[in-house]
Amino acid sequence: MMTIHHSRRAFGSLIAALALSFSIPAAAQEMIRIGFVAPMSGNYGAYGQGFYNSMRAYMANYGDTVAGKKVEIIVRDNTTNTPDNARRLAQELASRDKVDFLAGFALTPDALAVASVATAAKKPTIVMLAATAGLTAKSPYIARVSYSNGQTSATMAKWAYKNGVRKVYTLVSDFASGIDCEEAFKKTFEAQGGKIIGGTRMALASLDYSPFVQRAKDAAPDAIYLFVPSGDPMIAFMKAYTEKALPQAGVKLMTSTDLADEYIRPLGDTAQYLINTVQYFDTLDNDENKRYTAAYQKIAGRLPGAIAVGGYDGMAVIYETAKKLNGQIDPDKAMAAIKGIKIKSPRGNLTIDPETRDTVANMYVAKVEKREGRYVPVVIDTFTNVTEGR
Repeated sequence: MMTIHHSRRAFGSLIAALALSFSIPAAAQEMIRIGFVAPMSGNYGAYGQGFYNSMRAYMANYGDTVAGKKVEIIVRDNTTNTPDNARRLAQELASRDKVDFLAGFALTPDALAVASVATAAKKPTIVMLAATAGLTAKSPYIARVSYSNGQTSATMAKWAYKNGVRKVYTLVSDFASGIDCEEAFKKTFEAQGGKIIGGTRMALASLDYSPFVQRAKDAAPDAIYLFVPSGDPMIAFMKAYTEKALPQAGVKLMTSTDLADEYIRPLGDTAQYLINTVQYFDTLDNDENKRYTAAYQKIAGRLPGAIAVGGYDGMAVIYETAKKLNGQIDPDKAMAAIKGIKIKSPRGNLTIDPETRDTVANMYVAKVEKREGRYVPVVIDTFTNVTEGR
């Protein structure tokens, strides 16, 4: 899944300085060096900032040393948000900075562009989002710690059928992730006996969803399966959904996106109609999540979401790999160590599948409810050990 967030926050001078380097330079052999490539500014800056804040939260909880070596993060801002720039930055980190790991990569085109660099340079590469199915097959040096669109949307389809939904109308933004989610939902839902009675792929740039919502209402489904970017698109869709009185018509709304607190708040009372599935909510009740959210809030001043947690899990994989190799990061041995590795994540136990190098982890279904004056995702079902697209 690739969820697009439209961040209006200014990109501060602190992060600009960090784009040069996270820590004071030291001899490479004394360090474990992570080359981090992600948008840290511009329209997608919330992605990279969320990853980076989570990486810092992990280091706050577990220290800046592992296997006897200091950990250095070298930050590169893919501010142009283009695959060519992501490739160039990764190449520089691999050849000039001699990093041990590449990490980050919010968008699928960026991760795909870097796959050839990872293979040629033999750099273990930790993808922290880029959710298109089959991504890890593009290089034997790529592992993904987030999720795939198939994991979230197929889980939503299973939950829907399990809870009596039989007729669904799909509405997705017309780009790779939207299509990915639509296809996985349809395949899984129909395999169980459900029926897709219609669907529309909506222009990614458009925020006028009223005609599509009306079309869906006229089809009289039990539910709509929706995938649009968080932020302005979701706000606009929820406005159309309520104005067209679909809640009163009994049409459920099911999504699979990031419901971080900062994206729920702007939805206001319309948030209560969302049923969502994804790999992480800040409301999960486990000790590691309590540690993570406390550290993240201290650093970022807000709660993390499903995208940001990839930075925390990515650092956990790097640290555990370093421990297994006693700090000696040989690329092929590192990838062998990553295959099947188990980490303690804020989302629950997480395993990297030894065959696909993708995650095997819980997927959570949540309904947004008002608790103590604010809307929050409340988990209503858990699907355990979900693998990519299954």
